Amino acid sequence: MSNSNQNWQPVCEVSDLVMDSGVCALVRDSNLQEQQIALFYMHCEMQKKQVYAVGNYDPIGKANVLYRGLVGCTDEQIFVASPLYKQRYLLSDGRCLDDDSIKLPVYDARINGNKIEVLL
Repeated sequence: MSNSNQNWQPVCEVSDLVMDSGVCALVRDSNLQEQQIALFYMHCEMQKKQVYAVGNYDPIGKANVLYRGLVGCTDEQIFVASPLYKQRYLLSDGRCLDDDSIKLPVYDARINGNKIEVLL
């Protein structure tokens, strides 16, 4: 993915997020299609990255609910567990730890000053 500044989309302010929890944001992708993403603001000593962005749609539960999932760590990797059927998805690459055939879309996210930006 390109890291040029024009591709980063401001989504919210850092103060809009809750540490070690998720929030939902509605964004427009490069085709101007609206989609929901789940943003996670994490404090984990083993990970340098603090903000993660994944698709909010749970492909097993068939609902936009992942921002409401519980977060945890396994093998030094951060995941979100779906609030519906409890499948665990890695925030780093979207892989489902409980079903290798499923993967969430993942977006680069960063803190820029007091803003959260996502590369779509």
